[in-house]
Amino acid sequence: MKKLLLTAVICLSSFFAVAQSGYEITINLKNCKDSLAYLTFYQFDKTLIKDTCTTIKDGKIVFKGKKKLEKGIYSLVSQGKAIYFDFFVDDNNQKLEMKSEASPNLAKELTAMNSPEENEFFRYVEFINGKNKDFQTFKQNAKLLTKKDSLALTRKQKDIEDEIHVYEEKFFEKHKGTYIGDVMNLKLEKTLKNIPKASNGRPDSIVAYQYYKKHYWDNVDFKDDGTMRNPFFHVKVKNYFDNVVVKHPDSVSVEIDKMLDKTDQKSLMFKLLLAHFTYTYETSKLMGFDKVFVHMSDTYFKTGKADGIYDDPDVVQKIIKRADKLKPLLIGSGAQDLFMIKAEDFGKMKAMGFEDAKNSEEMTNVYYKNVDTVSKMYVKLSDVKADYTVLLFWDVDCSHCQKEVPKLLDAYNELIKEKKDIKVYSVYMQHEGEKYLKYIDEHKLPWINVYDGAHYNNAVEKYDVYSTPVIYVLDKNKIIKAKRIDADQLKTIINAIESENKKK
Repeated sequence: MKKLLLTAVICLSSFFAVAQSGYEITINLKNCKDSLAYLTFYQFDKTLIKDTCTTIKDGKIVFKGKKKLEKGIYSLVSQGKAIYFDFFVDDNNQKLEMKSEASPNLAKELTAMNSPEENEFFRYVEFINGKNKDFQTFKQNAKLLTKKDSLALTRKQKDIEDEIHVYEEKFFEKHKGTYIGDVMNLKLEKTLKNIPKASNGRPDSIVAYQYYKKHYWDNVDFKDDGTMRNPFFHVKVKNYFDNVVVKHPDSVSVEIDKMLDKTDQKSLMFKLLLAHFTYTYETSKLMGFDKVFVHMSDTYFKTGKADGIYDDPDVVQKIIKRADKLKPLLIGSGAQDLFMIKAEDFGKMKAMGFEDAKNSEEMTNVYYKNVDTVSKMYVKLSDVKADYTVLLFWDVDCSHCQKEVPKLLDAYNELIKEKKDIKVYSVYMQHEGEKYLKYIDEHKLPWINVYDGAHYNNAVEKYDVYSTPVIYVLDKNKIIKAKRIDADQLKTIINAIESENKKK
């Protein structure tokens, strides 16, 4: 009897294992004209295809697989790659049946046959769509001719936003602890409701900000990969680093470490966040934020924590190499010295044979044959005495240089008139001496005009000059204060440096 009972239990367990494995999404979409449809899902900043239905009959679309779907927000996507609607999948609703009509009333008619929670999500989407439609109708009917009309539109927008917020808060409270509750939590803004007054009688913006930042990530589970499979998580991460975190590379680095510490290092969440932050700050247009990229390399890539992040293992070494190149060029670092030759000495260098050398071996022979003479001809960057040194790398034939160099000359002349102690160490990146000298003469460049006549410096690598022009600003101690700036930013940067020095 015991043996029979045990056999029955095993068989029953096997039955449930089979019954609960895999997924089956059935959608009856009336009036659907498509011959195929896609099942897609959100993953951080991308939308990926999970499955394809290639046999649609009478609007019946079926997606079926042997493995369970990972929990997340999924979409039914048309043959033309347009989204019909979103729905959620978690561990409890792998077998879904939904119906609607491929018409403007799709959201209103959308129903899940076997999931009350899914229907509540659909009604939420319908509510949002309705409110957006109400606002657009109001906006179209409003005659924005007076200030009063404009204020009415602003009030209407605020009223609708408040209604949506109340709805979403109630939705979250009702579904707290479920996947769709977690998704709604990502969309909710955690703002302080009763902001105290500051000394000036106005709402205290500092207290409001501190509350907002402290509670920004409340109830967000960074150890759950499902957290990133929705359209809200990436937006929330981006907003946090763009608008909430103090705009300073050190502050950003601290916040990145805090966030990654909340994840499981082997998780997809860790991998995607690490890749996102690394790419974002390697390519950042904000001056000085390459320091964050260097931090990512030192903290995660050099320590092995990034191993396995990329399909190509060489990517890790490329990132490390790139960061190591940038490290000496970070804002606040001492400028690497340069040993250049004056433009007017081009003829002398050519006579020595530097311009005729056909390969590195011949160049080395020419250099050591003339090393004593050349050493006395060097104009070193470190020997330039000035409160401000502008380090310019450029090329006469570069179209962008032809626009920027005259602007830089104008800014330089204006600063000289203002009695600023400033010099320009102008490095021509080619070796066509006659062309360089002609440009200097025609444009009357009153700078320290030099070039790498002895082929000694490799400025391309040393100062990361992968395109021209490149402009650095150094202080009197040759500390890098600004880099990769436009010429018309020079005066603003000099004034900012002076203001900073006065505060100190």
